[in-house]
Amino acid sequence: MSTPLAAPAPGVPAAATPALAIPSLADATELSCDVLVVGGGTAGTMAALTAAERGANVLLLEKAHVRHSGALAMGMDGVNNAVVPGRAEPDDYVAEITRANDGLVDQSTVRQTATRGFAMVQRLESYGVKFEKDEHGEYAVRQVHRSGSYVLPMPEGKDVKKVLYRQLRRREMRERIRIENRVMPVRVLTHPDDGRAVGVAGFHTRTGEFVTVRAGAVILATGPCGRLGLPASGYLYGTYENPTNAGDGYAMAYHAGAALTGIECFQINPLIKDYNGPACAYVANPFGGYQVNRHGERFVESDYWSGQMMAEFATELASDRGPVYLKMSHLPEETIGAVESILHTTERPTRGTFHEGRGHDYRTHDVEMHISEIGLCGGHSASGVRVDAHARTTVPRLYAAGDLACVPHNYMIGAFVYGDLAGEDAAGYRAYEGELPADQLAAAHELVYRPLRNPEGPPQPQVEYKLRRFVNDYVAPPKTGAKLSLAVEAFTRMSDEIAGMGANTAHELMRCAEVSFIRDCAEMAARASLARKESRWGLYHERLDHPERDDQSWLHHLDLRKSPSGAMEFTARPVEPYVVPVAEFAPPGGPERPLGEVELVPVATAGPRDGAPTARRATTGTEPAAEPTTPDSAGADPVGAAPAPAPRLRLLRLLALVEESPDLAALRPYLDDADPAVRAAAVTALGETAPAGTGPALAAHLGDADPRVRAAAAAALRELVEVLPAEPLLAAGLREALAVPDQAVRVAALDVLRALRLGDAALYAASLADAGVEVRIQAVRALVSVDAVEELAGAAADPAREVRVAVARGLAAVRAPAPKPLDPLLDDPDPLVRGAALAALAGTGCPPEYAAPAVAALADAAWQVRAGAATALRAAPPAPAVPALAGALGDVNADVRKATVLSLLRHAADPAARTALAGAADDPDADVRAYASRVPRA
Repeated sequence: MSTPLAAPAPGVPAAATPALAIPSLADATELSCDVLVVGGGTAGTMAALTAAERGANVLLLEKAHVRHSGALAMGMDGVNNAVVPGRAEPDDYVAEITRANDGLVDQSTVRQTATRGFAMVQRLESYGVKFEKDEHGEYAVRQVHRSGSYVLPMPEGKDVKKVLYRQLRRREMRERIRIENRVMPVRVLTHPDDGRAVGVAGFHTRTGEFVTVRAGAVILATGPCGRLGLPASGYLYGTYENPTNAGDGYAMAYHAGAALTGIECFQINPLIKDYNGPACAYVANPFGGYQVNRHGERFVESDYWSGQMMAEFATELASDRGPVYLKMSHLPEETIGAVESILHTTERPTRGTFHEGRGHDYRTHDVEMHISEIGLCGGHSASGVRVDAHARTTVPRLYAAGDLACVPHNYMIGAFVYGDLAGEDAAGYRAYEGELPADQLAAAHELVYRPLRNPEGPPQPQVEYKLRRFVNDYVAPPKTGAKLSLAVEAFTRMSDEIAGMGANTAHELMRCAEVSFIRDCAEMAARASLARKESRWGLYHERLDHPERDDQSWLHHLDLRKSPSGAMEFTARPVEPYVVPVAEFAPPGGPERPLGEVELVPVATAGPRDGAPTARRATTGTEPAAEPTTPDSAGADPVGAAPAPAPRLRLLRLLALVEESPDLAALRPYLDDADPAVRAAAVTALGETAPAGTGPALAAHLGDADPRVRAAAAAALRELVEVLPAEPLLAAGLREALAVPDQAVRVAALDVLRALRLGDAALYAASLADAGVEVRIQAVRALVSVDAVEELAGAAADPAREVRVAVARGLAAVRAPAPKPLDPLLDDPDPLVRGAALAALAGTGCPPEYAAPAVAALADAAWQVRAGAATALRAAPPAPAVPALAGALGDVNADVRKATVLSLLRHAADPAARTALAGAADDPDADVRAYASRVPRA
């Protein structure tokens, strides 16, 4: 292993830190590797692992620290695009993404995610990433969109990055992968003869030293450009996306000569008003939450979180029906608690604090939603570096993966898939041994260090604020040619201001370089938006001066690249013939259309220079007027920051030991330490490194005297459940933990016993007498996993409503469900329990003797019971079911009507059902209308 680059000594007072000097280009630190990976987030980590597994010597550069870098380090609540066999088909997914992106898709790239995504889920699971499963160990895929079941929750998603870092630090990987943290590349170096990528140039964000790398291949995995538009809060780093993602890879790929595509297709998301976090409909919707206007009406017609859906969202928000809310206040207490357990931990730990500060609670307040600032992102919209189905860019030996690459709506699993593809393909190259291009090195050196020549120049925060304010003023939708032209002029003018920024520290150099990347992305976004003279993707590219979609002229990818003269040139590239036909789109084919440089709209004067004021031209109202001829947690700490208080010496030694992937014997003294803080840290370290014997050791600490240690052990066991051997010692420890007074420990013990198939019906049934409600619910899940119907039925009299609801659902989830055990629950006094029991009949079967009570229940006073009854009738014979369901289409509650439509779709072979569905096409609720329109053709 090579020695890492030097870092400054911690704790040096600011006054003792000498002014940063500009290093000589000749004194650059030189590194070499077969495969260079830039960015240690989702795609970069996977690219490094795959390339190393295939024999390449890998160098992974990260401008922060790999352990905590990238958007993934913020936590992940689930997978948006899991194509799990038996639950979804790859071709259906490809068609869905084609529709979501208005036909502009290279289906061969999307199909890689569709066909390889499930294997990636299994690979991640083998690392220890936990995906939600049902009681029988099957993936608990949920349906969020109206077609296709692709959402796979991740109960321990907050720990995904920790799991990946553990893989990078495995001994066999450390022999192949060198990690250099705090190194920020600014330019990809290319060979002067054939243009292939041969390395990068950058600098160390703590010491300021210049760094050059020779590489056989370069993989860019730097994430999206999330720091493009300015958030409504005005905070530079209060962005929807991870604010460390400043468009580094977009700019580096562009200056290396690679083609970028779809840059006019922005990323815009729904988010919580005044909080830089998603509203998380993906989490809430499967629990029964939904998006409504201020009257409580569902309004979303689109079926996918696409630009069209955001256009509907923006229209509703701007109307007298706004504001818009994520509605959860109608949900029962136990459901809200489950939603809170996800949204306030995995997705954004500060979310609960935010709501608490406003005196809001999901039980009494729905969540006001708004619209995020604009950004560029291949994985959540379609703006990125052009890649093929192997993650290759148009520059030889240069790859792009993750949110940087244009594979529309690729999300987290797609980022992993393309990191894997890039690492696999790049592993065939060996380190470049020639001279690095001197002119490119000199240009990169000048880009990095010029702020040190102007220490009193404008500071980065001021310049960046001004730049991103222009983005909001002129580039954010709705777009016009005039505003976009003003944007180009502003960004061109600001090139000199950016060159004049001042800096005194290496951290400030990093921020100044990021501003140059943001400026490049802003110009690309403005010019690309000018070049596409149509509206497409709803709010993502809404041109007021070209309001219609034009498939004949513009069902083409819009590629941009840097010409030899340094100009930004565009090409309209035909969409490749579809692998999966989609009826709504027919790519016209034909040759590429060179567009050259984009022509700006004259904006120097308002109308003719010497003319008198003229009358406004009349329009129809639909036709456009004609066009005239703060602190960042993932970045480096500022030099001179006050040193943190020194932790205990044993904790420091433990942290250092963890980096060496210690075995259990090495950790044992810390696990047995008298100080509970040290024991808790050691248990957490055990979960991170997972040496042999981890399971029994963690189970033993479930009985620790200190609650912090017990909590850490429970969390680690649940996180590692997919990789722990189901050994007798672990089973014994978990069984002992069922007697621990701490309810959270007993819940975790049951959960792991069930997941690892280490318990039996007798053991689980004993926990039905536990005093803790959560324990009893886990016992119900465990009983389902062993198909213990008799024991389950015995819990139907549990005093807690939420347990009885779990029993009802569990009786439908056993492998051979039958309706008879549901009898006491169908007569339960609680309407939520009766509703759950009726809904369970859809899984157990609803023979005539149960169909009659279900029909009668359609008149129940509680809407939850009526919705459950409508659901039950989807499994009933058509004769009693269809007439009753047709009548239920007039129910006052939209969720009852929605359940009714879904059941009628199951009976669509019956002419009366089809007639009823046709009548529901005009329902006032958007969800009901959308599902009613899905009646299959006769």
